[in-house]
Amino acid sequence: MADPRGFLTVTERVTQPKRPVPIRLMDYKEVTERQAAGTLKSQAGRCMDCGVPFCHNGCPLGNLIPEFNDLVYKDRMDDAAARLLSTNNFPELTGKLCPAPCEASCVLGINQPAVTIKQVEAELAEHLMDGGDFTPAPPARHTEFRVAIVGSGPAGLAAAQQLTRAGHTVAVYERDEAIGGLLRFGIPDFKLEKHVIDRRLEQMRAEGTIFRTGIEIGKDITWTQLRRDYDAVIVATGATVPRELPVPGRELGGVHHAMEFLTENNRVVAGLKSERGIDAAGKHVIVLGGGDTGSDCIGTALRQGAASVTTLAIGKQPGTERSENHPWPMMPVLFEVQSSHEEGGERTYLASTVNFVGGEGSKQNTVIGVTVAETEFVAGKRLPKPGTERVIKADLVLLALGFTGPEDSGLVEQVSTEFDNRGNVARDGYYMTNADGVFAAGDSGRGQSLIVWAIAEGRACAASVDKFLMGSTTLPAPVAPTDRAISII
Repeated sequence: MADPRGFLTVTERVTQPKRPVPIRLMDYKEVTERQAAGTLKSQAGRCMDCGVPFCHNGCPLGNLIPEFNDLVYKDRMDDAAARLLSTNNFPELTGKLCPAPCEASCVLGINQPAVTIKQVEAELAEHLMDGGDFTPAPPARHTEFRVAIVGSGPAGLAAAQQLTRAGHTVAVYERDEAIGGLLRFGIPDFKLEKHVIDRRLEQMRAEGTIFRTGIEIGKDITWTQLRRDYDAVIVATGATVPRELPVPGRELGGVHHAMEFLTENNRVVAGLKSERGIDAAGKHVIVLGGGDTGSDCIGTALRQGAASVTTLAIGKQPGTERSENHPWPMMPVLFEVQSSHEEGGERTYLASTVNFVGGEGSKQNTVIGVTVAETEFVAGKRLPKPGTERVIKADLVLLALGFTGPEDSGLVEQVSTEFDNRGNVARDGYYMTNADGVFAAGDSGRGQSLIVWAIAEGRACAASVDKFLMGSTTLPAPVAPTDRAISII
């Protein structure tokens, strides 16, 4: 029986049937399609070669966007790809995964749709993958210096390629069984098939970069040993500590961090694991968090055969146009519809999680529902509004709430490395920590951020390491470690 306010009781709520997800056959192949040549040329031709190209500011890498657009328009794809590679080590990654802050800064965006810069970049990357210039570029000479890079995400790989090409002997250490970090195990194949990573790794190996997998620094090898064996060390471990949700019922079975779910499924898809321990098949899945990781959870749960998928976001639904708080050329916060959202599921905003509901009897330690309430803003805080509570049926809950910073991994104990007040590895204006010769790049020093920032920081950190070793450097340093803005005026 419903209560006097018109709400169902907890028992009634959790037994209500959800709108079923349409049955379809879904694989893990990439869902994006290539752009037609005519459309590509038309978009590249819209670029105005501005006197002051703000897209350069929008892109942390400083990609020469008007230049490669002009070359694409002139059907000089090899030259355009070379121009892109001069500032971006991995356009095949940014073309698929970057949210394109450059487009937000496109001058055309003042009064009309911006040039589809990301799609042009993606097509240039595909051109390279289809037989363009993937020729290894080993150094003409080798130095006497050895550099260790801990972590094989985009920051670590970018730093490794830059330093290898500068002539140093570079070894990349990865605790997982394969190179790539979250590129390989965190991002589903329907967004990034792993042969894309493998193709680039072949080039890097041919250039001389050494990859060592299954080794956890701080445990299998101490940071002290690493510093003794190498002339410089780069910490590029990423921000892997998940943000927690301290509400009643968090300890119930069936409540997992998103990366537990995604990394396990990626291993199954890759054939590195025989079966899933966290399986959405036939279950009502709740995803908490409306960002990229949340959408990855949606697409993965649907492919596993979930009965329903519901995303709960604590904040308001973003608008479809720029707000006054994000004027051009800043990166706006807009309502996004990614491929996973188009595939199925429901999205609910202004939903505050109150607690997780456990079952009875044999299921008393297992989640069967999520109590949510409308979000209200009180004194600048987002709080659940009393009297609006309701329970949503849930057999599996995935926490996609972001990350709070890097793991310690023995850095403090073994190297006395300091962390800043945001929980990141502290560093100076040249990416060096308080430990001489130990540097930090990417999310480990900057906090959770974008892939384009990781590559930019990897390149900039490599320049600082090269100067530390050689006394000077010719390597580019596109960003400073203190620059946290996505786009600046």
